[in-house]
Amino acid sequence: MTAGGTLGRICQDGEVVIRQGEAGDCLYVVQEGEFEIVHELDGRETVLRVARKDEIFGEMGIFEKAVRSATVRARGAGRVLTLDKKNFMRRINEDPTLAFRVVETMSRRVRQLSDQVAELTRELQRRGTGQP
Repeated sequence: MTAGGTLGRICQDGEVVIRQGEAGDCLYVVQEGEFEIVHELDGRETVLRVARKDEIFGEMGIFEKAVRSATVRARGAGRVLTLDKKNFMRRINEDPTLAFRVVETMSRRVRQLSDQVAELTRELQRRGTGQP
């Protein structure tokens, strides 16, 4: 619990919550502010998306024993709630709709990524054939 009796971790502008390549074992819920999810490759960053109030990020840490696939940092001041696997499972037992909402979120992201891959593939094909 933070000062003032509120739950969650207070984050300052630019503060890293998750670092790409580190082990992950929890997910985060944005309570206030915005958090940018950034993929780093060869010293370059690509912003994948921005998480806002009531959105989750880092959920793959609950389901996979793999390193974090992106860095997440505060965009301005913000607050996040952390849920480890044990607490996540307890919350699902209390409210089974939570599991559905997480799966729904992950499904939406897979659909968005599929759309992006399709668009990039079309763009590469156009460039390969010289079509505008």
